[in-house]
Amino acid sequence: MRKIYTKLAPDPAGNYAQAIVSNGFAFVSGQLPVDSITKEKKTTSIEEQTRQALQNVLHIVEAAGGSLTSIVKVTIFVTNIDLWLRVNRAYLEFFGDHRPARSMVPIGNLHHGYQVEIEAVAAIGE
Repeated sequence: MRKIYTKLAPDPAGNYAQAIVSNGFAFVSGQLPVDSITKEKKTTSIEEQTRQALQNVLHIVEAAGGSLTSIVKVTIFVTNIDLWLRVNRAYLEFFGDHRPARSMVPIGNLHHGYQVEIEAVAAIGE
């Protein structure tokens, strides 16, 4: 088991790793739409929030030795399921032809007015 950390994604706010690599897979913790460089909390459009959270996931996957196409499963937690279509458009824009398995789960409120949190699993190999 190997812990992953990159400065290109937000620092964990609790007792968890950005990701853990185990048995050839990277398990990426839920990422909020925070720009790790500027520390800006993206709370504008759901599209911007989705893109930023996905970018944070990708930075962590890359730090683990993977790439966009290594991502095999994505779970999107969204505060309002009525945002599904808009989240889906930003997701399509981000992933293009790559289509990992995905779940979108409606939840209650998130910290700081965020509307989305995204976690993922990537096939890394060891």
